[in-house]
Amino acid sequence: MKKATKVAKTKKFKANKKTAAAGLLGAVLLTSASVVPAAAAGLTWNASNGYLINATGSNTTTSSSTSPTTSTTSTASALKVSNLSVSDLVTLKTKDYNVAWSKTDYTTIKLNTTKATVNGSGAEASGSTVTISEAGTYVISGKLTDGQIVVDAADTDDVHIVLRGVTVSNDSTSPFYVKSADKVIVTLSAGTTNTFTDASDYTFAEGEDEPDAAIFSKANLTINGTGALNVTGNYKDGIHSKDNLNIVNGKITVKAADDAIVGKDRVVIENGTFKLTAGGDGIKSNNDSDTEKGFVAISNGTFNITAANDGIQAETSLVVDGGTFNIVTGGGYENGPEHTEEGPGGGEFGGQMPEGWTPGEMPTNADGTAMTPPTDTDGTAMTPPAAPTASTTTNNTASTTGNTSGTAAASDDSTTEETTSDSMKALKAGTELVINKGTFHINAADDALHSNGNVNITGGTFDIATGDDGFHADAVLEISGGKIEVTDSYESLEGFIIHIKGGDIDVTASDDGVNAAGDDPTLATTDTTSTSGETNSTSSASDASTSTDSAASSTADATSSASQTPGNGMMPGGMGGGMMEASNAELNISGGTLTVNAGGDGLDSNGSVNMTGGTVIVNGPTDNGNGPLDYDGTFEISGGTLIAAGSSGMAQAPSTSSSQRSLGITFAASLSAGTLVHVEDSAGNNVLTFAPSKSFSSVVVSSSALKAGETYTVSTGGTSTGTEFDGLYTGGTYSGGTTYKTFEFSTSDATTWVDESGVTTGPSSMGGFGRGGMGDGSTRGPRGTQSSSSSTTTSTTTTAE
Repeated sequence: MKKATKVAKTKKFKANKKTAAAGLLGAVLLTSASVVPAAAAGLTWNASNGYLINATGSNTTTSSSTSPTTSTTSTASALKVSNLSVSDLVTLKTKDYNVAWSKTDYTTIKLNTTKATVNGSGAEASGSTVTISEAGTYVISGKLTDGQIVVDAADTDDVHIVLRGVTVSNDSTSPFYVKSADKVIVTLSAGTTNTFTDASDYTFAEGEDEPDAAIFSKANLTINGTGALNVTGNYKDGIHSKDNLNIVNGKITVKAADDAIVGKDRVVIENGTFKLTAGGDGIKSNNDSDTEKGFVAISNGTFNITAANDGIQAETSLVVDGGTFNIVTGGGYENGPEHTEEGPGGGEFGGQMPEGWTPGEMPTNADGTAMTPPTDTDGTAMTPPAAPTASTTTNNTASTTGNTSGTAAASDDSTTEETTSDSMKALKAGTELVINKGTFHINAADDALHSNGNVNITGGTFDIATGDDGFHADAVLEISGGKIEVTDSYESLEGFIIHIKGGDIDVTASDDGVNAAGDDPTLATTDTTSTSGETNSTSSASDASTSTDSAASSTADATSSASQTPGNGMMPGGMGGGMMEASNAELNISGGTLTVNAGGDGLDSNGSVNMTGGTVIVNGPTDNGNGPLDYDGTFEISGGTLIAAGSSGMAQAPSTSSSQRSLGITFAASLSAGTLVHVEDSAGNNVLTFAPSKSFSSVVVSSSALKAGETYTVSTGGTSTGTEFDGLYTGGTYSGGTTYKTFEFSTSDATTWVDESGVTTGPSSMGGFGRGGMGDGSTRGPRGTQSSSSSTTTSTTTTAE
């Protein structure tokens, strides 16, 4: 909905100190300390005028000034997703697949409750501890109580461990600890079950905090074979490698107090069956210091993941080429974010108001007449907003006294409230999230698929219920294939740039179905300071940013503020659709089928919409505070079929400059769900036969069948013998309807509006009075601060993206 850029989400989630990783590497880097969000770089909210202004104020001659320098040329439209596959990221070595061993060249280790017997070289037993110190193959069987298997070899040694029915528990530390080696390969022997259980509390040497997992390795770790591995991480993690973690196969069950499977530098999974229960993340790679590491690559496998936090998380890229995934995070979608809504029907005033607008009154049209206010679901008109009230929770004042020596004095009496929350996403990447194939059943409290950079869906089958977004990209979301069904979400498809190129997509959202919004990832604002000394001069500035470093840190989740310049009379929230200055966001549709059921806006773009192909069916809102289509720039359509039904108060159609024609139909009263709307030309040829799934008072259709100057008849009710797809009937015969209006299509404009009186102008182009972009339903001003001339209100929200 309209139209505030995402600042924060009010969540039920418990506070957490985790911070997001720096996202969107490669296409655009926002990691420089000089990068400062626009609203944090000396801009502040002016309570009397209701828009962002430069926060610097002076009552005498100014000797020092700080001003933001804003990059105003967006290159967002040129951003591209990565067409990665697993093979682009990694190719395992031959030894990673090795499950055999020579019968004459290995060491046997037999475990016997409190002691062990070693037959061969390279290992020794001391009580219930077995230490492997040389390269070689070691075949282990038996059981140890309060015991430990330790690998402490040279960092150039490869150690091959074959588990043939091993059970090891430990009461004070990790039962399997790789201190040193180049690579340790653990083979799960066919037909065997191997179990490792650690302590709830560890005893560490002074100054140490490792190991921290039931299976812990400081070296590269590979797990292969077809046997079973059961791991219980009572202390923290289940399986944790501080280098590479490769899993070739196996039946792996992990229950962990924190993360189930962690490979710091990478996690590569080629096959296997996984049952993971985690108090933290299910699978994670978290190297945030090397852009070529920190990735998760999955080729195949069956995954059942129940995680309190993220299901699968990659600091950089997450690439899936196949597999079956059943993922539940945060207890499921019913435990999702608590989206704060203001106003009846979920919509409210906001966005950019006209010049000279008086708070509390309806804005006026160009001819001076008052705009018609949108109505709530009960039919009552919404009340225009009063002037915002400035509240002060931060008093952050810097003063500079100019003199012959140029000394400066600063005072900072501030209180900054920070809200943090756990990340409970199913699939999450810091830079690139690519799904090429696979079957996904996701029930997530947070976003189902999320990237701080790009999301690229080329295939796969998705069944998603989420408490927040279905698919979220801070930069580019591209869908070119696959079958997607989102049954529950707050917003279903979300990104700054969205490309729908193919696939069969059916989404349901309580707010916007498709939302192109957020911060332009290619724009940044930097602070520049110039100082000139002048005797006996004083200036004061209300500093809206804490520091350059902290501002740069806030870009780590790639949701930093865009450099969008607000116009006069910017009110909190978002009245858009012609009232809000368009951003550089884009929604591009060129293929596939997209069906949207939205409680808010059906298709929503803070910028433009461009449609060249495909089929789009929108069952939009029933309240007049939102619209089936909602865009701030232009909606150019040159191909494909578009049908959008819903309320009429904020209804929009494609731009009149489009090369393909569109018809907008409005009704004086709402029609019931399932009522057919039929459009045919003078020869009786069917243009549209459609039954919206919800009550509606407007229908917009764009089709190559619409011709300039042609006479059309709109009918309602009746029946059709055609083939139905998501309410759209093709073929067959329509009969029994009631003629609503016969009219002639415009010969000048590509869009014609019709009501019971005939050809008319479209509904008010005020757009949605709605809840704001990028998944945030709360009413608030643009990102930044609210202030008077000498004090600021700073609200900083850090989400563990």
